[in-house]
Amino acid sequence: MSTDRIVGTFTDFFSERGHQHLTGGTLLPPPCDRVLFTTSGMHPLTPYLQGRPHPQGTRLSSVQRCLRTTDLDEVGDRTHLTVFEMLGSWSLGDYGHSQSLRWGYELLHDGFGIPPERMYVTVFGGDGRVGPDSESLDTWRELGLPVESTRDENWWSHDPVGLCGPDSEIFVWTGGLGVPPQGSPTTDPRWVEVWNHVSMRYRRHEDGSLQPLQRPCVDTGMGLERLVTVLQGHDSVYDSDLFEPWMRVLPPLWDLDGTSTRLVCDHLRSGIAVIGDGVRPSPTGRGYVLRRLIRRALTTLWRDDPSRTLSDLPGDVVGHTLDHFRQPRGTSPVREVLLDEERRFGRLLERGRRVLGGQRFEGPLSEEDYRYLHDTHGLPRDLVTTLRTP
Repeated sequence: MSTDRIVGTFTDFFSERGHQHLTGGTLLPPPCDRVLFTTSGMHPLTPYLQGRPHPQGTRLSSVQRCLRTTDLDEVGDRTHLTVFEMLGSWSLGDYGHSQSLRWGYELLHDGFGIPPERMYVTVFGGDGRVGPDSESLDTWRELGLPVESTRDENWWSHDPVGLCGPDSEIFVWTGGLGVPPQGSPTTDPRWVEVWNHVSMRYRRHEDGSLQPLQRPCVDTGMGLERLVTVLQGHDSVYDSDLFEPWMRVLPPLWDLDGTSTRLVCDHLRSGIAVIGDGVRPSPTGRGYVLRRLIRRALTTLWRDDPSRTLSDLPGDVVGHTLDHFRQPRGTSPVREVLLDEERRFGRLLERGRRVLGGQRFEGPLSEEDYRYLHDTHGLPRDLVTTLRTP
């Protein structure tokens, strides 16, 4: 099943059940939001989950692109991505959690063809203050799926203070054909979580107390890239059709090891998506995140061959990325941003090598040295470390 078909199956399923599909999906949150980028599917809906009426009703779905930098150092493995997409569905005080779970099972089984024997679910088992999530437990038992009860793993909260509640996660067995499922989601990593259904029932206050909500909501989130990887039977997200153009073009273009290829692929693809949403490289804020992505990719490329250049990157992969993220900006303006940042970074490296070649920086660097290099010469710590690495 192709990515386009997976997305179409998801949106059609919820449309048939009265959900209004939200358009847009930009990485940029509203101006009043303190965060730099949208980090989850529910992020743009926070005011409505807290009680504000949504102009499109009480049943919603979306495909939301997100960006997270918390796992940036993990990028390069087979699963972590900087920019990704979340498939989400919401009930704003409409139907209950049990209905959401039933629809979740129906879509995975009937829509995506996952057999019940390859599914396992987890539910909140209680923690002394809140009792076990018996509603979810009863629903899953009625549907015939194996259930594992946990504690902290199935309690959702976005912040220490605010909306929270028990969640139920659906896992799919990825042990391979002919390998029967073994263990449970907490004992065997071959059980991969694909969908989380949150029952937002409470508001946590600063003193830790929980206040039941007058209008409980349901928030579900399913990572598109992870779902595609599971449904297409791959071990790595980079083997899926989402990354096929990139993984077809990059290895012949630049001779890199597997980890480096994946990092360059992710960072350039993510950078294109950020540029596509109107961000430009800068020393602070969103622009600095973009700058860091591009420069980390260039640092990896230039580690073995300083002659490598982003001008060799075919426009087809840039266009494929913009098309996938539904961004109308043309390929040429995006490529110019990448190349301009490459030129700036190249000049900074030349200056950095001259500065670090001075007698003052021959030995180990102190915190004062790092501050001086950053404040006076614009050389961040990670770049200094790279330039001093043999």
